[in-house]
Amino acid sequence: MKTLWIGPLLLLLAGCASMAAQGDPTADLADAQVAVRTETNGDVVEEYRVAGQLRMVKVTPSRGPAYYLMDENGDGRLDKSKGEGTVSPVYWKLYGW
Repeated sequence: MKTLWIGPLLLLLAGCASMAAQGDPTADLADAQVAVRTETNGDVVEEYRVAGQLRMVKVTPSRGPAYYLMDENGDGRLDKSKGEGTVSPVYWKLYGW
């Protein structure tokens, strides 16, 4: 009976290990120039630029968790949804340790 739990347990641990590699989205932008501004509603917006190109925007609302808008393909523009419309995908950091 105990051997039936070993497989799923190993898969769960492997999933956790792969998630740790992603970590903080700002980790690979250590040499980026950061421009910080505070909006009138209290939100803090941080723009991360590498060689003048916008790579990521971190928005920390006055209430709620911070979220990220990313440029995954490196064209200097924030990514849009792959479906119809102009909605940008938003990323949240769910876990950290």
